Amino acid sequence: MSRLFIVLVAGFPAGAFQTNCYVVAPAAGEACVIVDPGQDAVDPLQAALAEHRLTPVAVLLTHGHFDHTFSVQPVCDGTDIPAWIHPEDRALLADPMKGISRESAAFFGGRLELREPREVRELTDRGELELAGMRLRVDHTPGHTPGSVVFTTDTEDGTEVVLAGDTLFAGSIGRTDLPGGSHEQLLESIRERLLGRPDSAVVLPGHGQTTTIGRERASNPFLRGLAPAPGRGL
Repeated sequence: MSRLFIVLVAGFPAGAFQTNCYVVAPAAGEACVIVDPGQDAVDPLQAALAEHRLTPVAVLLTHGHFDHTFSVQPVCDGTDIPAWIHPEDRALLADPMKGISRESAAFFGGRLELREPREVRELTDRGELELAGMRLRVDHTPGHTPGSVVFTTDTEDGTEVVLAGDTLFAGSIGRTDLPGGSHEQLLESIRERLLGRPDSAVVLPGHGQTTTIGRERASNPFLRGLAPAPGRGL
């Protein structure tokens, strides 16, 4: 069986929203998964793949907002790979207007047209994906959007790496004022699925800098008084 460990993460902020797109692989020169290819991600993504000699096998989407999915169709269809997304956010792939504010809609003239990739597969809560020689666990974390998820994998030394999307940021949490958002639900998702993890767990957020669960538990002002759920939340 493949080693099922991650040892390489390449990330870059893409587009006007500076959405973090990640490339995750067991090692240089191997297969990889792409996480959240947002606006203007195609060219830097191609550069990252070439630099590390990687072959993509899937795109993973932490949620359906267009700043995380803008380039999913050209990336997937251009390399003949599937996109994975939670079913509650799948409709946003083809109709991103359902997930944005009136102000944002006005910025785009009331229209923003995207298309689903040719192959879309749906994620299940607490499911596992074995892709590119890695095992990735899926946790449904609604609150930012109804279909938000986080993906977790491990380095060879056992450190958890959490691809958190817009569920948890360094010093903040995802906004909940967009359609389908819920502040209370987001905090419960974080409490149940993230706060029980080891302090050393690395958080790769959808925007901003990398952090750890321990750092956020100790200093994130949005998490004050929020106790972890019993167990590890996995």
